[in-house]
Amino acid sequence: QLQLVESGGGLVQPGGSLRLTCEATKYTLDYYTIGWFRQVLGKEREFVAAVRWDHGVTAYADSVKGRFAVSRDNAKNTVYLQMNSLKSEDTAVYYCAASSTWDLIHSKAVAAYWGQGTQVTVSS
Repeated sequence: QLQLVESGGGLVQPGGSLRLTCEATKYTLDYYTIGWFRQVLGKEREFVAAVRWDHGVTAYADSVKGRFAVSRDNAKNTVYLQMNSLKSEDTAVYYCAASSTWDLIHSKAVAAYWGQGTQVTVSS
């Protein structure tokens, strides 16, 4: 069974950058769409970005377009989320998820696997 482990979260000042990592263990990430989601306490978990398994096709939420970049390294079984120009409203727990379908960008209900999450706090 695929297991996902996120890392790279932390405290950063507004305007700063962080790179999150989602590493798969026990199984390959090949053929999976990998998505990043975030959740603030008391709110719905929302889509942030995703990368498809083939040709690196990507998708982003409007709120992060131009600031965040998702990429994958299949050889390392890892997906990254580079976050630049961070804002206080980006503060959340960030999760990665794996799905066999690109529909993950429209619905988190199709995610087959989730990581445990990593906290990102943007504050001065």
